[in-house]
Amino acid sequence: MDDESAEIELLEQNLNKTHQISRRMITVLESFDSRLATLEKSILPLYSSAQVLNKRNQNIDKTLQKIQEVASNQENLEEEEDLILRGPQPGQLDAYKSALESLNALIAFKSSDPNNNSIARLVETGSKKLTQLYTKLVAEGSSGSPPTPVPGVEYTIMPFPAALLATLRPLVSFLRTLPLPATHPTHPAAPGIKAALTEAQKGYADMRGAWSKKCLEGQAKKVVDEADEGFETKEGVEAGKDFGKWVDVMLIVAEDEYSLLTDLAPLTSQQLITTAYATLLSPIIALFTSTLNSLIILIKRSLHKHTFLALSTYESLLKLQSRWEALLALRDTTSTNEIKDGLNSLRAVCLRSFPEFIADIKLSVNTKSNVNAAEYTGAVTEFTLSTVVYLSKLPIVQGAVRSALLSLGDRNWKMGEGVQVGKGQKSGEGDERTILEHYIHDVINTTIGALNAIAKMSRRPPVAGTFLLNNIYHLNAHILQSPLDPLLPSLIAEPTQSLLAHNQRTAKAGYFDSNFGPLMQALSDDPKEGRTAGKERFTRFYDLLEEVLERHRVVRVLDTDELSEVGREALAEEVCKLVGPAFRRFVQRMKDREFSKNPQKYIKMSPDEVEAQLKSIFS
Repeated sequence: MDDESAEIELLEQNLNKTHQISRRMITVLESFDSRLATLEKSILPLYSSAQVLNKRNQNIDKTLQKIQEVASNQENLEEEEDLILRGPQPGQLDAYKSALESLNALIAFKSSDPNNNSIARLVETGSKKLTQLYTKLVAEGSSGSPPTPVPGVEYTIMPFPAALLATLRPLVSFLRTLPLPATHPTHPAAPGIKAALTEAQKGYADMRGAWSKKCLEGQAKKVVDEADEGFETKEGVEAGKDFGKWVDVMLIVAEDEYSLLTDLAPLTSQQLITTAYATLLSPIIALFTSTLNSLIILIKRSLHKHTFLALSTYESLLKLQSRWEALLALRDTTSTNEIKDGLNSLRAVCLRSFPEFIADIKLSVNTKSNVNAAEYTGAVTEFTLSTVVYLSKLPIVQGAVRSALLSLGDRNWKMGEGVQVGKGQKSGEGDERTILEHYIHDVINTTIGALNAIAKMSRRPPVAGTFLLNNIYHLNAHILQSPLDPLLPSLIAEPTQSLLAHNQRTAKAGYFDSNFGPLMQALSDDPKEGRTAGKERFTRFYDLLEEVLERHRVVRVLDTDELSEVGREALAEEVCKLVGPAFRRFVQRMKDREFSKNPQKYIKMSPDEVEAQLKSIFS
């Protein structure tokens, strides 16, 4: 047992030693593993860098090999020189470009070669010949006969020929790869190439600007001629819209030319594009300015005649102003803003038109034809008709009218009434509708005032009464009841509507009083009169009735257009209701008094016949 115990104890001691040795080995192995991981982390970047270096080394070897191949192929320049000096031939553009690329490569690979200057001169010569081809192609696309304006046909635009574009685009792509001082500062030919490309780009801008002007100027002349000579057939509003259409076409041309310039310009820096576009745009803007000035001269020659040409032109330019200014911003921003100058000139003309129109109405009071109308015919005056037409056109150009009136200032159009243009307080944007309503009110009020003044000067009150009724009714009917423009009533403020309604009631009352008042007086009852006075009453009534009938054969009531038919019918009913019952009562009263043994001798017409005669006045 002792031996076995001793062996067991020995075994336990050996097992403990084994455990200790195992733990030590595990510790050593863990330490070794950590060191391996650390070593791997340290070696990995070096390994990666070595791979990159190996790859670069391989690329360098390949590049050097390629350089040697290319350089060896450039030793004989006679063939390239002959090709370059002959210039690019049809169908050989790719070969020409390849020759220039080879020469540029030779200069780059042999930068210290003394022959580089002669090669550079050859490269510069080839580049200039390419720019000459570029200029020739642009000239072909910017020549010929522009489209002839045809009456009644919308404006046409001449696009750049598609066949030439197909040739130009690859040429331009190559020109943009040529060495320039900014990209190849050591290239001997770079300054000369830059100068040739700059000159070619300037020539492009000159040719395209002149061509655009040539295409547009025939249409511009047509606009001005039709606005002047065609006044009788083409209304001023339409002529102004035509000018706006032409400007719209001009802007389309200018916008297209900018896109084309960015597509075909050999030098693509923004500064050079801006400079070239300013050159291109210059003749187009000059044409716009001269055309607008021609219209303004035409308008100033007869502002009363061409008021709506001015307003419509101003309206058209206002709508195009944002596009114009966006286009002008593509050139030198320090240049003059021609659209703003044109708008200012037009606005000044428009500002004159408002007080002058009101002044013309006031001056119409003493016009012989208007005085005769109130004295003899009762007709609607020319200034009443022109006022209706004028107001009916305002909704079409109300944007221009509101803008101009805001510049003028509220009520500043009332010159001669203690107000000076430009001295009043300017209104804000929110007052645009109000200021237009005020102006329309003053136009209508001035017209009514002039009509009343003319009527008061008449020595024949019945004719003056008819004159006033005809004119006021025409105003009211064509401004509110059945306007020439359906938008016009929405611009008439409530006070103006009340003014028209009140004056129409007053005019109708005056017409009844001056024309039928004497008839009613002849039928009035006077208790002091004897029976024989009835005979004189009947005689006087029929004389007055005949006078009324005779006067209305000459002085027609509400006889200007179909719109007056309803008004005439209403007047006929009112006249019959006024005179008819009074005449019936008068006849019955006289019969009751037995004013005559033979009453039929004096009662020449029955009440029904009298009413029929009165109705005939308005038929």
